[in-house]
Parts: sequence; C-alpha cells; structure tokens
Amino acid sequence: MPRTFLMLGAVNAFLCVALGAFGAHGLKQRLTTDMLAVYQTGVQYHFYHALGLVAVGLVLLYFPKSRLVAVSGWLMLAGIILFSVSLYALSLTGIRGLGAITPLGGVAFLTAWAILAYAAWSVK
Repeated sequence: MPRTFLMLGAVNAFLCVALGAFGAHGLKQRLTTDMLAVYQTGVQYHFYHALGLVAVGLVLLYFPKSRLVAVSGWLMLAGIILFSVSLYALSLTGIRGLGAITPLGGVAFLTAWAILAYAAWSVK
C-alpha cells in the first residue's frame, strides 16, 4: 500500500506541474481573470494533496497496518477529484453548477487530514 500512495502522489504532483504550466501559458489569454484564479486554486489544492499522498505513503512505510492512514490517502485522492477537477472543469467550461461539487472535495480534504492526525495520535 505505501507504494500505491507514493505513486499516486508522484503522478498527481507531475499532473500539477503540467496543469499549472498549461494554465499559466495556455489559458492566460483564453480565460477571464476570475476563471484563471479558479483554475489556479484547483492546481494549488491539487499540489498540496499530491504531497499529502506522498506523506501518506511514507507514513505507511512505518505503520503498514494502519487502515486509518490508508483511508486518509483515499480521501485525499477523492478530494483531488471532487475539488480540483471540478474547479478545472468549471474554469474551462463556465458551467457554474460544477461549483456545487467542489465543497464535497473540501470536506474530503478536511476529513483526510483529521483522520491522518487521529491515526498519528492513536497508532501504536
């Protein structure tokens, strides 16, 4: 399981760099300032949680039997999909209804970090 999260973290970090560069260079002239900011927020939180996935993988190297740490990682991945991907789609399409999905991703992020903190506190 540690390798899974290390790989997911690395792949997502790669995607963040690529998507960030695409936004900075490819979308700068195509999106409004507001929509470019929405896109950049997606990249920012995507990157934080890509690093979080790497951290989960590293923690699992030391505590391989911790189901809570693994749950935290899966919630981070779900948060990336729900939060960041919904912001990418919103900024590129202008479909405001996609913004209704974003808070679900935020809740997944918050829950992931809370569970990771609890796991760190309770692991033996």
